[in-house]
Amino acid sequence: MRALVIDDSKPIRSILGKFLKELGFDVTEAVNGKNALDALDRLGPPDLALVDWNMPEMNGLEFVRSVRANHRYDQVPLMMVTTETDMERVAAALDAGANEYVMKPFTKDVILDKLQLLGMTRY
Repeated sequence: MRALVIDDSKPIRSILGKFLKELGFDVTEAVNGKNALDALDRLGPPDLALVDWNMPEMNGLEFVRSVRANHRYDQVPLMMVTTETDMERVAAALDAGANEYVMKPFTKDVILDKLQLLGMTRY
């Protein structure tokens, strides 16, 4: 299984990457939405993408909209992992095509719960 972790914070990418690697994922990291779209073009659809909202060049919401506009990625579960806690932001992300939403700070158990909600039941 492959996961794409998109966040401009290296520590957050490291934490999420470590969690996912422990679960058996091969992890690719991207520092913003534009970098992540390049990774998708290069590597094809991952089994999961975890996306921060606030990033330079292309934010997470713009990334989600871009991915959902390309039917090649229809089956890719998108999980927003962000400090944005306003319910309007949550609704906007879900309306744009995010499948789940995690508010920072998060725990490994929260990520595991969300993976189960996404149907990744082996976790």
